[in-house]
Amino acid sequence: MAKTRPGKRDLDSYTIKGTNKVVRVGDCVLMRPADVGKPPYVARVEKIEADSRNNVKVRVRWYYRPEESMGGRRQFHGAKELFLSDHHDVQSAHTIEGKCTVHSFKNYTKLENVGADDYFCRFEYKAATGAFTPDRVAVYCKCEMPYNPDDLMVQCEGCKDWFHPSCMGMTIEEAKKLDHFLCSDCVAEDDPKKGGSTFSVSPLADGKPDNKRRKR
Repeated sequence: MAKTRPGKRDLDSYTIKGTNKVVRVGDCVLMRPADVGKPPYVARVEKIEADSRNNVKVRVRWYYRPEESMGGRRQFHGAKELFLSDHHDVQSAHTIEGKCTVHSFKNYTKLENVGADDYFCRFEYKAATGAFTPDRVAVYCKCEMPYNPDDLMVQCEGCKDWFHPSCMGMTIEEAKKLDHFLCSDCVAEDDPKKGGSTFSVSPLADGKPDNKRRKR
């Protein structure tokens, strides 16, 4: 952590103007954009300090939305997905509009209800180069795409892989009615399979092994 400059003092917390919400170091916050038409920026607070006139500044590490990255938004990016960048900045604390929660990807897939201030992060992002860490993630379905938690998927009883209904020639409504499902490869094998319900929307929460990998 950088040393506090002369005439400045570190603060343990900051109360968002007009609210009773308290921000502390390590919290994730929503920050007011310069363009009124844009959604708030998301950042993680790394330092809070005040000067001799009691002006409060926060040092933050920015989260990027997929559309703000070099590669842009892709099919597997969730609507609430963020990338933790290496872009740091100092902003007036008055630009903080509220608090939010940035979950791990696995914890996000287990949420029963996703609130307006719930986000998730599975990649770190280098703003200057566009590089991601990790650069490989598990992929699913015959389309070999990473898991998007917004998309419903069904699990094959045979190979245990997960599939998008559209890739299997089904509608979402048809997939929701399934009690059993075999992918085309397993149907071709014509082997007896175990019974049981296979419908799920969270393959990661069900512990599917990362047996396939590809670059982001």
